[in-house]
Amino acid sequence: MQKVKLKLVALLVMVIFLSGMVFHHYSQVMAARPKVYTYSGISDIYLLARLIRAEAEAEPYAGKVAVAAVVLNRVRHPGFPNTVAGVIFQPGAFESVSNGRFWSLLPSRESIKAAYDALHGWDPTYGALFFWNPAKKVSRWIWSRKIIARIGKHVFGR
Repeated sequence: MQKVKLKLVALLVMVIFLSGMVFHHYSQVMAARPKVYTYSGISDIYLLARLIRAEAEAEPYAGKVAVAAVVLNRVRHPGFPNTVAGVIFQPGAFESVSNGRFWSLLPSRESIKAAYDALHGWDPTYGALFFWNPAKKVSRWIWSRKIIARIGKHVFGR
């Protein structure tokens, strides 16, 4: 009976040891994964969807997701506000907020889906912090940004 107890204790110690190793390995793998923005709720989806509708209504779906991705890339960047609302309402950041278009349109079903996709990690811009339409009058400064992608009528850069 004593040998059986000893074997059970040894087995239990081995299981605990191995589960600790598995947990350690899992935590290392999870720490190495790229960070995905954790949104603060429905208000972030709503704000992103409104901005998408106002800035990229006529753009292809990837272009809609790209606009939201730029906002989220800015949230993660130390040079910008650290909230979706802070980035969207930063003075002069988005033409549609400045000219009132943002306020005149409600989100479409597609813009809500695009916001959701961006919030869950899809970034067709590969880290862009800016976007602009080269057919419109823009600051010369924006052309000094490194161009990363072109989606629809928008150019995306860092």
